[in-house]
Amino acid sequence: MERTFQNVFTVIIVLIGLVIVGSFIIPIRHRPNRPNESVAVERLRTINAVEVTYLSSSGGTYGSMADLIDARLLDDTFTGTKAGYNYSITLDETRSNYTAEAVPASTNTGRYGYYIVPDAVVRYSTNASLAPKAAQAGKPVQ
Repeated sequence: MERTFQNVFTVIIVLIGLVIVGSFIIPIRHRPNRPNESVAVERLRTINAVEVTYLSSSGGTYGSMADLIDARLLDDTFTGTKAGYNYSITLDETRSNYTAEAVPASTNTGRYGYYIVPDAVVRYSTNASLAPKAAQAGKPVQ
C-alpha cells in the first residue's frame, strides 16, 4: 500500500512539473513578434537621436528619411522593411516637427505599430488596430 502511494505521489509531482514547465514554454512559443517589436522601438529611438543631431547641424530643421540617409546618420536599410517593420518620417511644413513611425510589414512580423515625436517618447500607434487595446492607442510604451 505504501509503495502504491509513493508511485501515485511521484506521478503527481511529475505532472505538476510538466504543467509548470509547459506554462513557460507555450507562451514563449506563441510570442514570435516580441523581438521585432523591441527592435522597432529601439530603431525609433535611434531615429529620434539622429533627428536631434540633424537639427543641430541643419540650422534648426528636422530631416526626412532621405535627408538623414544623405547625411549618413542612418543607413539606407531604413527605407525598406527592417526587422519586420517599415519606417517612415513625416515632417510638418516648416520642418520644425516630425513624426517617425514603425508599422509592422505584416501580422506575422509584429502586432503593434509605434511612433515617436520630438519629445522622445515612443507611443503605440494612434490606429487602434495597431495598439494592444483601443484605449492604449497613442499612449506611451512602457
